[in-house]
Amino acid sequence: MDLDDIAARLGVPVEDVHRVHRLAGDRPSAPLPDKADAPAILDRLAVRADDAAEIMAGWPDPDSPLWTPELRWLLDRSIALVRADLGGHGWLPPGPELPRERGLAWRHLYVYAYLALVDVVRAYHRDHGIDDAVSWATLADLGRNLAIDRRMRREGWPVMQAWLTLHVRGGIYELGRLQHQRGDSTIDLHIPESGPMTPEAVAASLHEARAFFPRHFPDEHYTAFSCGSWLLDPQLLEYLPEDSNIVRFQRMFELEPYEEPEGLDADVEVLRFVFRTLTTPLDQLPRRTVLQRAIVDHLKAGRHWQIRRGRFPI
Repeated sequence: MDLDDIAARLGVPVEDVHRVHRLAGDRPSAPLPDKADAPAILDRLAVRADDAAEIMAGWPDPDSPLWTPELRWLLDRSIALVRADLGGHGWLPPGPELPRERGLAWRHLYVYAYLALVDVVRAYHRDHGIDDAVSWATLADLGRNLAIDRRMRREGWPVMQAWLTLHVRGGIYELGRLQHQRGDSTIDLHIPESGPMTPEAVAASLHEARAFFPRHFPDEHYTAFSCGSWLLDPQLLEYLPEDSNIVRFQRMFELEPYEEPEGLDADVEVLRFVFRTLTTPLDQLPRRTVLQRAIVDHLKAGRHWQIRRGRFPI
């Protein structure tokens, strides 16, 4: 198919389609699991029943009228693009943002790509001696993100579709309370929506990571844990009590000098993670917790949040 024609039919920028073609090239794709096996896999991936029903209804059967040639091309080449970077740990969008309101195939195309790569990355995990329980705990972030996207009225997926390529490339591992992303010399920490971030849970996760990476990636040498997040913004200290979990987490890090992050708006990221909405007016946001009140009051005062980076030795 002509790439410009594919872009026109998909309703996406031409350069996005050319990027997929360039990065995927003629590299091999990977097949989806058998449809009969999919419900059990979706359950292992913590996908809620309502999301699983949509995924099954839009399944890319060979004779499905939902799947046009350009969608099938993008699915195949997106899988190949991500698979080609197996073992990578950088940010990797799997393809262009799609108009998801056009139907189930459009809405969940990158979910099907994820499903096709589950066996690929599990084989990678086995090659590195990683326990199956860690594999499934890590990959189950799919269900968590689909549920969040539904809560966000489909506003969250453009970021999530790139985030989830880390999981199916073996770039990130969920070890207890924290997710640990491989890097060059540091392990980058992420905090999933999975309960209280108590000091005890954080310490247990860090302890597990200190043994996990030397055991399974002995050729990689890490000197520090790092994090880049609005959670490390010192302005939070103006609002939160000293014994809050966020403050205690923040105090673990030595902050780097502030630099405006390219392509990220900290105010948007705070709204995404605290309220799971990007479009609700400030006056309509809930104020049930100290953190929610702090976020709203800070923004209503005309101030802005910051994404800060910090680290501490392993």
